[in-house]
Amino acid sequence: MTKITVQSIVYAPIDQVWQIYNNPQDIEQWNTASPDWHTVNSVNDLRVGGQFSNRMEAKDGSMGFDFAGTYTEVIPHEKITYTFGDRLAEVIFKQEGSAVLVKISFDPETVYPIEQQQAGWQAILDSFARYVESKL
Repeated sequence: MTKITVQSIVYAPIDQVWQIYNNPQDIEQWNTASPDWHTVNSVNDLRVGGQFSNRMEAKDGSMGFDFAGTYTEVIPHEKITYTFGDRLAEVIFKQEGSAVLVKISFDPETVYPIEQQQAGWQAILDSFARYVESKL
């Protein structure tokens, strides 16, 4: 199965990028693919074997879901790998001059088209980059 990859350049120091990516209070601010959705709760135990859960809901209350998983590898400021259900995702943080490349590769699911999954994850990553840069 081919992985889906999304990436974004974040113009901020890598320690700030890492902190905001993993801090539950910040996750609740940036973790959205569109203005009509939001993350209402985030729990994050960032360590191998630790678990995370982000409750994402439509702002009109019509639907919601928990995006949750277990960390399998954590290398501070470099890489996070996790399982969610029977799928795997890897997040790479790479310093590039005064910016940080954040790249996420993940196993697609079988319900929604690949293009829709890629667009959704890219929108969330773009929201993350805008949020981090707004905090500078």
